[in-house]
Amino acid sequence: MSRAARGLLFGAVALLPVSLVLVPLGAFLLNSFYRVESNQIVRDLSLANYAAFFDNAAYWGVLLQTLWLCGRVSLICLLLAFPIAWFVWRQPLSRRYLLLLLIVLPLFMSYIVKLYAMRSILGLNGLLNQMLTGLGILERPTTALLYNQTAILATLAVLFLPFVVLPVFLSLERVPASLLQASADLGASPLVTFRHVVLPLALPGTVAGVLFAFVLALGDYITPQMVGGTSGFTYGRVIWSQFGLAYNWPLGAALGVILFLVCGAVIALAGAVSRRRRV
Repeated sequence: MSRAARGLLFGAVALLPVSLVLVPLGAFLLNSFYRVESNQIVRDLSLANYAAFFDNAAYWGVLLQTLWLCGRVSLICLLLAFPIAWFVWRQPLSRRYLLLLLIVLPLFMSYIVKLYAMRSILGLNGLLNQMLTGLGILERPTTALLYNQTAILATLAVLFLPFVVLPVFLSLERVPASLLQASADLGASPLVTFRHVVLPLALPGTVAGVLFAFVLALGDYITPQMVGGTSGFTYGRVIWSQFGLAYNWPLGAALGVILFLVCGAVIALAGAVSRRRRV
């Protein structure tokens, strides 16, 4: 098959999935330049929606607060996921993939079911309150475990932890055993081997896992609503309110485009860091 024929075949195969992604994104971008007047969308092209974002300090504040929240979620997931992935990686083959399956098994569960499970754990009569009162740490159950920023942080970290464990494990599994043996033969301690051999080779998967957690948390609006209460007003909920409550779809589209650009900038920055430190 000639190169032109291969290119034509690839274009035909890629046309459908590309169109299903690019066409909605293009329509979304175009819609962000419209405006709403008397509950009707007026298709006059302008930058009024973007100007409304930059002129309103509340939008900026919510976006920065959401970025700070997602950064902490990513950090917690990383601190938990790397030791878990390391532990699974060092297990014999007979147990390794069974443990990995147990870790990623929550990904096959309904998202809403997991949220209700977290609410039942953190609630007034939940498992965590019962455990703390049973141990004598609390005199009586408290409502401080739910409907606050800490509850959102903990829930997002639990929900997105498997998304970080899996790429980190896959990166660790690609580390050649010969390099570890060579490092040990040269007299390097396990800590030195980890610092100079394992960590650089596992960096791409680690960065990918952190990005998964960050981007998924950045666009989440259901979790803050269900476990955050009045304290769970994140940027995702701002976008949702424009589409679902205010019926200002052009402004919601503009806010979504800004979120898309922020995600793209974060991914580009992480990719640059990963390329600079890749071995």
